[in-house]
Amino acid sequence: MRPLDPLNTLDIGFLGLGTMGSAMAANLVRAGHRVCVWNRSAEPVAALVARGARRATTPTDVAQTKYLISMLADDKAAREVLLDDAVIRRLAPDGVHMSMSTISVALARELTAAHTSLGRSYLAAPVLGRPDLAASGNLTILAAGAAPLIARAQPVLNCLGRVTWPVGDEPAQANAVKLAFNVMLASAIEAMGEATALVNAHGVRTKSFIELLTSTLFQGPVYATYGALLAERRYRPAGFKLSLGLKDVRLALEASDAAHVHMPFANILRDHLSSAVQRGDGDLDLAALAERALGSPR
Repeated sequence: MRPLDPLNTLDIGFLGLGTMGSAMAANLVRAGHRVCVWNRSAEPVAALVARGARRATTPTDVAQTKYLISMLADDKAAREVLLDDAVIRRLAPDGVHMSMSTISVALARELTAAHTSLGRSYLAAPVLGRPDLAASGNLTILAAGAAPLIARAQPVLNCLGRVTWPVGDEPAQANAVKLAFNVMLASAIEAMGEATALVNAHGVRTKSFIELLTSTLFQGPVYATYGALLAERRYRPAGFKLSLGLKDVRLALEASDAAHVHMPFANILRDHLSSAVQRGDGDLDLAALAERALGSPR
């Protein structure tokens, strides 16, 4: 995180204080910005107010800030808050709305159209990273929208991520990229689970195998982070809930169907994730997807 000069303090509204949103909003407060926060449940709001944020009574209370960030759980929450609650209509004419939620490509296009019809500025900026990276301000931000708009939002994004990757001129492109990343993330976990089950059957210990693969051909944060969770069968507390992984794979399949793209393995992942949710694993970390292949008690 790179705190700004106090003379450049910004007015920022933040909608949605889940695990990721709370950490991100806290970084903005820590950087010295004036941050107005709203959330359906009161506890996260109280925690941010104690750090110096301002409490909003309704979602529209935050809409008049120069920068508005939404980090809402899913399409339903985003639609209710941004469209049904008329937040977009209350946006400041010179403000910019940054949607950092993982939402569907279809809703991203609908939001783009709604902002355009009202003459308001909108960009999509979903993030890559778990809560620890959110807390340290080291997220990777996938930004899509007009280049001048991304540049205008960059002082805020700098407080939240280590790098901002422009991925297109249309906001929905960032959402497509984020969903593609999450399909690949679930694919990596499924592959590790199946490969681990294979070597276990031949007497190789899980921990030794995970250490080998993350030290050789499969280095990188996904394999290191989720491999460690798999090796320890440590799925609580969830950094990224399995139920949210299912939601994202479903959204990716919706986007692929709309574009006439065939994703056969994503269909398999959806089925495996759905089965895990049905057996009560929805609140576990996404790493618990590997349990289907491992087939032994947690």
